[in-house]
Amino acid sequence: MVTESAGLPQGIDPRKASVARMYDAMLGGEHNFAIDREALAAFTAIDPQVRTLARANRDFLGRAVRFLVDSGVRQFIDLGSGIPTQGNVHEVAQAASPGARVVYVDNDPVAVAHSTSLLADNPDADIVDGDIRRPADVLSSPQVRKLIDFEQPVAVLMITILHFVTPAEDPAGLVAAFRDELPDGSWLAMSHATNEDRPDTAAAVGKLYSSKATSPVTARSYDEILGLFDGFDLVEPGLTYVPLWRPDPEDEIPENPSEYWVYAGVGSKNA
Repeated sequence: MVTESAGLPQGIDPRKASVARMYDAMLGGEHNFAIDREALAAFTAIDPQVRTLARANRDFLGRAVRFLVDSGVRQFIDLGSGIPTQGNVHEVAQAASPGARVVYVDNDPVAVAHSTSLLADNPDADIVDGDIRRPADVLSSPQVRKLIDFEQPVAVLMITILHFVTPAEDPAGLVAAFRDELPDGSWLAMSHATNEDRPDTAAAVGKLYSSKATSPVTARSYDEILGLFDGFDLVEPGLTYVPLWRPDPEDEIPENPSEYWVYAGVGSKNA
């Protein structure tokens, strides 16, 4: 376990909160540091329901993975996977289909360390110390080459990761780089912060991440996020707020879904 009392691991900027560790704190995890919790407190002052939003996003991930397994997918690449917590992709996928293969990708040292430890005894899951901004490096990594068969359908997961990619870094081009390597019958699952209905909140959070965190946030409009699915056919209900994407029967539907200012969607690659 990486602990603060043992000193910050190599590669960690002590002046900046990590987006992966902040998300861990949002979900009630223990693999975060004081600087991350301080940034989360500032986030909570902007949006008091940030933890609820994080949980809704995590629940979407679980529903999407189960849907994809039901659709015949047995291979997953989880980009910007973060620090392991309850309901990890390999746990959900392998519970539904033993032997399902999962490659996680993250460049946060704590996320990589904990994932490596968690997956040590799992032959069907591994972690790549990599960056979504370098698709070729991810796709050519030994872990991907070992576990992912590109002759069979693959699901690429981009869960609350692309809003950490700036316009100059060309998020649409990054999605296309992964898409173009996928065989027909493959899938993309994505969630992304939006400035559509809560622009003031999105702008304030963007300033917070720019000043306190390792990566800035670029919230995008509905049309901009929809455009990231170019080359994929969205399944019902299309691009929608996270709690509205195929909720389970026992899920409570929020009265004001736009308060969950993250859009989610799942699409299959065009033939």
